Amino acid sequence: MSDSGSPRVTRLLPDAVHRAVQPGTAVVRLQTTHDRRGVFGGAWWPCSREIAAELPTLISALTADLGPLTRVGLDAGAWDALPTRLLVDDRVIRIDSFPVGDDTVLVTRGDQDYSSLLVVPPHAPPEAARTAMAGAVRADNITRAEQILIDTGTDRVAPRT
Repeated sequence: MSDSGSPRVTRLLPDAVHRAVQPGTAVVRLQTTHDRRGVFGGAWWPCSREIAAELPTLISALTADLGPLTRVGLDAGAWDALPTRLLVDDRVIRIDSFPVGDDTVLVTRGDQDYSSLLVVPPHAPPEAARTAMAGAVRADNITRAEQILIDTGTDRVAPRT
């Protein structure tokens, strides 16, 4: 345990990780912290709003580090055609959806162990997505998803062409 009077060190992801971030990327902070002030355990930048195409890759990646997931909670308004269950790696994942508009996804292991991930919209410019993801995974982040996206210039809805 560290001395409570010692200075806090904010650790950022290595620059190489930021350059590698592209649509379809999940960045997850799997670091134990002494406090749970951070809002997000990670961030995800899907390639599209088709959850059946996007979610299996995220779940497989998270399962490799976190162990089996049992359910995923999603914002109903952010995705096209949400199923109630999805088969991923021979496991049934229950999908809960709520009309909350909060730019997050909740992943659950077991009955109560869950993590919240910031969801960067698929249409986000690469630099804005990288900045949003880096901010979300900071252990000391207390900024809500909507504000992170506003601060990085990423609108929730794709611009009309």
